[in-house]
Amino acid sequence: MADTDFDERNREFISRMGADAELNALSRRWFENVSRFEYSYHFTWMGLPIIQFPQDIVAMQELVWAVKPDCIIETGVARGGSLIFYASMLELLGGDGIVIGVDIDIRPHNREAIEGHPMAKRISLIQGSSIDEATVAQVRKLCGSRKRVLVTLDSNHTHEHVLSELEMYSPLVTRGSYLVVFDTVVEDLPKAQFPDRPWGPGNNPKTAVWEFLKRSDRFEIDKSIHYKLQLTVAPDGYLKCLKD
Repeated sequence: MADTDFDERNREFISRMGADAELNALSRRWFENVSRFEYSYHFTWMGLPIIQFPQDIVAMQELVWAVKPDCIIETGVARGGSLIFYASMLELLGGDGIVIGVDIDIRPHNREAIEGHPMAKRISLIQGSSIDEATVAQVRKLCGSRKRVLVTLDSNHTHEHVLSELEMYSPLVTRGSYLVVFDTVVEDLPKAQFPDRPWGPGNNPKTAVWEFLKRSDRFEIDKSIHYKLQLTVAPDGYLKCLKD
C-alpha cells in the first residue's frame, strides 16, 4: 500500500472514530473510572514521573517530531518528567533546542532531580506565576529569536488562569507549531471528581480554550488528535497555529 493510501485510510478511520458516539461514550466512561486510581501518576519518563496519559505522551512525540521545535515552553513543572521527555526529544532531533519550564513552586527535591538529570543541559527552570508579566518576560528572553516554538499549558486549571496563559503565551507560538492545553477533559467529567479544586465543569481549561478561540484567528483545534487518541486529558486542547 502506498504511503498516501495508508495515510488516507488512517484519516478516514480517525474521522469515523470521532463521529462514533458509542465509542466516544465508552472512552469517556473508561477515563472516568481509571481516573479514580490516579492513572496518570503511574508513568515515568527516563526515571521521573511524567503525570500524563500514555496516549498524550505519544501524541506529543508525534508533534515534536513533526514540528521540530527549537524551543518548547511548559507551564506547570510538577515532578519534571515532561520536561525530561521534551528535552530527550530535542536531543534526538539534534541542534541546540531548549526547554523552558515554568512553575509557581518548584520544590527543592524536584529541582534537584531535574537539574541532576542527563537531559538537564537543555532545560531552564523559571520559578514564578506563569501569568506574572515578569515571568513571561523571562520566558521571552530565554526563547530569544527561536524560529519554531511549541507551548504546553499545564498549571492552574481555572478558566481565568488558563485564558490569561493563552493570551500571554500564544504570541510565542510560531506558524505550523502547536499550543497544547492539558486537562481540558475537566469539562467532561463529573463535578464530584474535583471536590477540593477551584476548577470543574464550567470553569476549566476547555472553557478557556473556547473563549480564547473567539478572540484569536491564529489557532484552530486539531480534532484529529483527540479523535484518534480517544483516551486523552486534552480533548479540544491541541491547537494548531495557522498564522504568523
